[in-house]
Amino acid sequence: MYILASGSPRRRELMKLVVPEFECAVSGCDEFVPKGTAPEKIPELLARQKAQAVAKDRPGDVVIGSDTIVVLDGSVFGKPKTPEEAVSMLRTLSGRTHTVYTGVAVVEHGETRSFVQSTKVEFFVLSDEFIRQYVATGDPLDKAGAYGIQGPGALLVKGLVGDYFNVMGFPVAAVARFLGLVP
Repeated sequence: MYILASGSPRRRELMKLVVPEFECAVSGCDEFVPKGTAPEKIPELLARQKAQAVAKDRPGDVVIGSDTIVVLDGSVFGKPKTPEEAVSMLRTLSGRTHTVYTGVAVVEHGETRSFVQSTKVEFFVLSDEFIRQYVATGDPLDKAGAYGIQGPGALLVKGLVGDYFNVMGFPVAAVARFLGLVP
């Protein structure tokens, strides 16, 4: 059985594109990133922690963990804790190109394999009024970088280079190939 180590509704929907039947289990693990970890390595490290935590209780299953971050100029933008933090993040990303990194880890037969996928995303220049209107929707508060490309946050994005689904938090084509489900 495939187990998605996530409570994210977006990842759940995207996982259905990879395998139609699976279960979800939230890891509940304490996410720990050692000081000095390179930003592009963080989501892979966290994905491994999540998958391994769930796999302890599901040794016969294939457990898949995932984590996504936004990086600009070496700074990591996770999920904003407050609307004010979301406004600040979006002001910083406005008119600039950032990188979205998604780490994916698979635990099977006690072994952990993982990878990280990156996508470049360019934002339009955003007015303060538009940023505040978007933040007021509540959409950015549970998303890395304070936006979701699959919803109203699509209006922020001028363009991207890479995998659209990676920006949503789960690179479905890469995951399917990593699992050996697609040649």
